[in-house]
Amino acid sequence: MNILITGASGFIGKQLVNRLAGVHHVICLSRRTFVADVTFVQGSFDSVEDLSGLDDYEIDVVIHLAAVTGGCTEEEGLAVNVLGTRRLYRYLLDHGCKRFLTASSIAAVGGLDDYFIPLELPIPDDHPCLATDAYGLSKAMVEQLTHYFHRKHTDTDFINLRLGAVANEDWLPPVVELESGMSVPFIVLGHVYASDVVEGMISVLEAPLKPGVRNYNLVGPDISSNIPAAEVLVSLLGDAYNLVYYHFPGNEYKPLYAMDRIQTDYGYVPIRSTRRYQH
Repeated sequence: MNILITGASGFIGKQLVNRLAGVHHVICLSRRTFVADVTFVQGSFDSVEDLSGLDDYEIDVVIHLAAVTGGCTEEEGLAVNVLGTRRLYRYLLDHGCKRFLTASSIAAVGGLDDYFIPLELPIPDDHPCLATDAYGLSKAMVEQLTHYFHRKHTDTDFINLRLGAVANEDWLPPVVELESGMSVPFIVLGHVYASDVVEGMISVLEAPLKPGVRNYNLVGPDISSNIPAAEVLVSLLGDAYNLVYYHFPGNEYKPLYAMDRIQTDYGYVPIRSTRRYQH
């Protein structure tokens, strides 16, 4: 396949490039150059002039990683993440691309607000946006953008991966201490290692094209806490919330975000624990 990767110079992007180079024709669009055996186009995904640098390439799939991240202003989130992605995807659709893999975020449902409360637990892949921050809003709006484009191009395949807080491979989870409280707990408790993100993306990429729009949560295989999920959640939500799922044997440390669908549809299960084990 001819695969375009935006944000290819980031730490997820570099790992993805290394895994795909030599197997597929990889085209990297990035503002920063780096050494890799791939085709490199320097530029920003939200620039019409820079996108013209892709004119000579036939692109089958895009893996869209580039974005402004948490803490961005409304202006940045909407201008870059939403309008920039619209510009990129319109360009690719007009040039025949059929498959779009977008790095969304668990922040699309909320979570970057200390007082966020999900509608249900585990949080489903299609949980609606309750975000009060510009970044989460922008990611949810990009997901809606993919629905819009699919309505106009019904033969296209849009996958939105709601990634957890992505950690470097040497990251060690902090010890959770309920007495001291946590800021943005639904983000802190939903980490995922970059290697699991890369393997998850490749599992999706190598599956047959299936027209439609689908959201999938992708976090670590368990809660990022040394304390069982039910105990943590009671401290956050009180004991009136239905936590029966986390009381079933084997579910004590299950993540706060449901991942049954990505396993059913692509056979993918993240493997590297983001829970700090106590001895």
